[in-house]
Amino acid sequence: MNKDILHTKQMLVKLCRDTQMRMVESAKMAMKEAQLAVNEYGPNKDRYDSFRDQLIGRRDMFANQYQKALSDLNVLERIKCDELKDKVEFGAIIISDVSKFIIAISSGKIEHDGDTFYAISPAVPLYKVMEGLKAGDSFEFNGKKQIIKELF
Repeated sequence: MNKDILHTKQMLVKLCRDTQMRMVESAKMAMKEAQLAVNEYGPNKDRYDSFRDQLIGRRDMFANQYQKALSDLNVLERIKCDELKDKVEFGAIIISDVSKFIIAISSGKIEHDGDTFYAISPAVPLYKVMEGLKAGDSFEFNGKKQIIKELF
């Protein structure tokens, strides 16, 4: 059983990493394209060249997204896939009677073996409600009560 659980955890973390790598690459490409547009436009046409400022702002926005995506990827690298958890904390997989979660980064839905897991960050309110709970414990979020069936 532990081997299957560890495999599931490894696959979920891999899927999170793959999703995050796509986000990193997408932001990187958008940033490069925005920089190319700035370069093609050239220097300021006059003192108040708002179009060039918009192009630079766009490039900077994509640069910030790229940095955030890289940061989130680094957070994923901290998850120990060979370690089972006994309470809700970073790196844990939670299976409740209603939903399935991985505590990592907020990257949304992850499909694995026909199951839907939700990757959530320790910074979101749902995690704060579950933090420190163990298998068999229950919690309530948005008026919906859930019981943690499995935790690893």
